[in-house]
Amino acid sequence: MSQKAGEDYVEFAAARAGHLYRSACLLTAGDTHLAEDLVQEALGRIYVRWGRVSRAENPAGYAQTVLSRTFLAHRRRFSSRERARDSFPEMADTGADPSLRLTLLDALARLPAKGRAVVVLRYWEDRSVHETADALNMSSAAVRTRCVRALARLRELLGEDLAEYARS
Repeated sequence: MSQKAGEDYVEFAAARAGHLYRSACLLTAGDTHLAEDLVQEALGRIYVRWGRVSRAENPAGYAQTVLSRTFLAHRRRFSSRERARDSFPEMADTGADPSLRLTLLDALARLPAKGRAVVVLRYWEDRSVHETADALNMSSAAVRTRCVRALARLRELLGEDLAEYARS
């Protein structure tokens, strides 16, 4: 890799790392350590292919796709080694309602990995069905089905409080 390409990669990684980390935190349902690992692995994969990625139409979208696929691959590899947690790590006060945040993270954690990935890409990343399908390497119909099921499960988990959360 040339020095210029290396500098371009460092600039790209610095600009996207925060957004990738926030997405990874949602994908991992608040596991900040795993989120950091996923971002690190995704950025490593991007670095290896930076020559091609830098010429892509949307390198940021490519990075999100790599992150999503890294998350799903991790879930497949380590699904039998889940760790139970009795508390969440301390987080900086953002002025938002912490109980709402914890309730939503808990609800996301109860979704299957692919359902969680679909919800994060569709509603957090604001991607279309087609873009989500491409990112997760599945059909558009599968994305719509997983979306409907995941949202129904979230409604079931959040119950009557859903309307309250939507107003917050």
